[in-house]
Amino acid sequence: MSPKNGKNGKGLPDPYTPGHGTPEYRVTHYDLDLDVKLASNRLDGRARIKAVAREKLDSVRLSLEGLRATKVQVDGSKPAKTAQRDGELIVTPRSAIAKGARFEIEVRYGGSPGPVRGPWGEVGWEELDDGVLVAGQPVGAPTWFPCNDHASQKAPFRISVTADAGYRAVSNGLLVGHQRRSSRETWVYEQPEPMAPYLATLLIGRYQEIELGKLPNRGSGRVRVFANVPPKLRGEAASGLKDQVRMVELFSELFGPYPFRDYTVVVTDDELEIPLEAQSLSIMGRNHLRRTWDAQRLLAHELAHQWFGNSVTVRRWEDIWLHEGFACYAEWLWSDEAGLASAGERAAAAWKYLATLPQDLRIGAPGPDLMFDDRVYKRGALTLHAVRRAVGDDRFFRSLRAFASERRHGQASTADFIELLDRVCAGAGKFDAASVLRPWLYEERLPALPR
Repeated sequence: MSPKNGKNGKGLPDPYTPGHGTPEYRVTHYDLDLDVKLASNRLDGRARIKAVAREKLDSVRLSLEGLRATKVQVDGSKPAKTAQRDGELIVTPRSAIAKGARFEIEVRYGGSPGPVRGPWGEVGWEELDDGVLVAGQPVGAPTWFPCNDHASQKAPFRISVTADAGYRAVSNGLLVGHQRRSSRETWVYEQPEPMAPYLATLLIGRYQEIELGKLPNRGSGRVRVFANVPPKLRGEAASGLKDQVRMVELFSELFGPYPFRDYTVVVTDDELEIPLEAQSLSIMGRNHLRRTWDAQRLLAHELAHQWFGNSVTVRRWEDIWLHEGFACYAEWLWSDEAGLASAGERAAAAWKYLATLPQDLRIGAPGPDLMFDDRVYKRGALTLHAVRRAVGDDRFFRSLRAFASERRHGQASTADFIELLDRVCAGAGKFDAASVLRPWLYEERLPALPR
């Protein structure tokens, strides 16, 4: 029903992001030490990358954009050769790395980072009016560290950031260290759950913490906000985000336990075109803090990505509907819970809207230029609504919880979701997942609204 996975069944090479990521090895840990000078936008870094060879390696390829590697070592020794070209750092060790062997590459690098431009606009490292923001999806990670750059290549991270005193560095996972020396401050984060490189992020700004509440069933886990210093913005953040804990509680009930230790929302003093997701946190502009439906649905959308997108990550980008369709449907579920329009009413409105647009896109394989088209989001949500109507609420939500649980901190494809639906929904009349999903995902013509 959908194309086969790539080489070695690991989703690579991926035609949606050519030149990014390789199946030749698997990273098992990233350790980043970064020094950032805000005034000059200067980044100096050291990346220690542990990996396992999936085949014999005469050379190791890493993605690195706009920054220059100054020193490279493989297992503590200088390699025979290094080269940088076309966004790749190619490291040739003195002797080939055997299949199955563990190895470590250390890269010291530096420069003035900036975003890269692609079909989706500019992504990666971005200077703000007073600070820094990284928006990695889908190929922005190499603008600030060398990596095996693909969604399927997940690994734990340690990220240490030194920046100007008076600024807070915010990154993924748990803050495990903070130290101030003279005019510099160092912040150390650990993300123990495997994370795709594009989901790694860094924000540097004059942020202060606002705690919103506790995560359900997560012990000491917290829901918190980091907002820029102006008192007005802190007040706006507390008001605009006051339903975040309720959203976490709802999605934990419908999708299963929240998959990370904490959930953090970072609010910049800049206006952003769209909110941004990263693993264990979301990034909002001050323009996303209103109490309107258009603002609140985005908060629900980015939160839902913690389950579908961050914990369960696509194996290949062509299955992006598994991220965006699920998060869009979560918006409708929150609307229902909040006493606004029901999920059925939201579905009807989305269907009516899609019926006015060109019907020339197969959202199960949208192509790289249209992978973030709004039709992927809304028609993806309608795909889930069609399943819900076909099997009933009990089997539908059991399926979502099973998908989030069985694929927790891993990868998934459309074929995986179909297999799970058939298994969990067995007994729901003559339900056949492929037959229900095919017209929504792989036919251009918009199917009839599910009744």
